[in-house]
Amino acid sequence: MSGTGTLALDLRDVAKTYKGKVHALRGVDMRVHGGEVFGLLGPNGAGKSTLVKILMTVIRPTRCEGTLLGSPVGEKATLARVGYLPEHHKFPGYLTGAQVLDFYGAMAGVARGTRKRRIGELLDLVGMSDWGKKRVGGYSKGMRQRVGVAQALMNDPDLVLLDEPTDGVDPVGRRDIRDIVVRMKDRGKAVFINSHLLSELEQVCDRVAILVQGMVAQQGTIDELTKDQQRYEIEFASEDGARVAQMLDEMDANGLPDSRVEGSRIRLSTVDAVAVQPMIDGLRARGVTIRSIRAMRPSLEDLFMVAVTDRETGRTLAPGAAKGGR
Repeated sequence: MSGTGTLALDLRDVAKTYKGKVHALRGVDMRVHGGEVFGLLGPNGAGKSTLVKILMTVIRPTRCEGTLLGSPVGEKATLARVGYLPEHHKFPGYLTGAQVLDFYGAMAGVARGTRKRRIGELLDLVGMSDWGKKRVGGYSKGMRQRVGVAQALMNDPDLVLLDEPTDGVDPVGRRDIRDIVVRMKDRGKAVFINSHLLSELEQVCDRVAILVQGMVAQQGTIDELTKDQQRYEIEFASEDGARVAQMLDEMDANGLPDSRVEGSRIRLSTVDAVAVQPMIDGLRARGVTIRSIRAMRPSLEDLFMVAVTDRETGRTLAPGAAKGGR
């Protein structure tokens, strides 16, 4: 599988209801293409882990339509083409890093000769070559995460599911794992990341889905999700505020984007650089000092906070799965 034209995941109406009528998932639709990095985010209890466990056949869904790597979700044979890093993995402390990779590679059906070659390659890839012969019991949490990423790649998967891959990893390690994810994407693999570190997802993901109380609140690229909120922002010297106000009163509004002044900034409701030029020309003609001009859009954190806020009350939605309902 390679290229973004191929669907690695095509999920429709995925639902899971536990005893007590707790609806962990309430009809999730989701698409993940080959050759893209897809981020799944949501508050604790939103159903993220439940969805991943359904994909890995750890739990059975109440309802589930769709495919994983072209086969029906739940077909165990397809999992040979999937790499998986669980959130709370725990490798036997008496094994070395190399032995961990060998063991999990064998469980995935990787031939012995191939395992021997890939162990060295993957330890080098995750920066653990010098620790491959040392016992996992002596590793830091970040080192265990690195080995965890390596074991998820032992079977050279087409789809990689990473559950909180940078948890407990220092900034250097997080950067290294991001680089690994980009390399996997460049090789045409689909990478599905479940994480609460929004800044990490924003740096590496092509598309994201925000899961709230068992339902997908938003899904798409960050540009798609923020297209109605993108803008240009011009920062000017605070002492020029009076001149800016006078200019805005004098300038003909025809053809100019809507604007408003907030402190020492002019916010323009456009992402068209050409449309901003008359405003810049007017400021410069009046001797206003322009400190910066920036194209702005909401961050992934901004999108997340909107998704988890009740529109009627303005309060953050309670964590956990929904009770009752569909």
